[in-house]
Amino acid sequence: MSAEHAHLPPGVELITTLPEAASRIPAGAEARTIRITLPPGDLGAPPHRHPGPLFGYVTQGEILFELEGQLPRVLKAGDAVFEPGGNVIHYQGANNLPDAQSELVVTMFAQPGTPVLTVVSAQELAERRHLRVTQS
Repeated sequence: MSAEHAHLPPGVELITTLPEAASRIPAGAEARTIRITLPPGDLGAPPHRHPGPLFGYVTQGEILFELEGQLPRVLKAGDAVFEPGGNVIHYQGANNLPDAQSELVVTMFAQPGTPVLTVVSAQELAERRHLRVTQS
């Protein structure tokens, strides 16, 4: 914890920081706070991309999370997540629990009027297959 956060009042906890975040936010962007609630075993949205970066926090359960260029990983309640948005494909955001709800709250920075997500076509997924990281 840095010195400027050492004297936070009781009940205030700094979870994580992302120093380079400001450089990723598009000029003129609006901030959108979004809650994603996934019922038990829900696969989440199909592969998609977001119009801008997002930063968030798993509030409940476990999320199987996979971005293009990264290995899939399980995010548990209390874990923070960053996604750059733009041209990066978000492959998975599934509930990793078969018997409990999972939830994620994110703040996305995007141009007003852009969709929260855009589903990626099967053709584009095939063309970008080489960018997906898989465990050997």
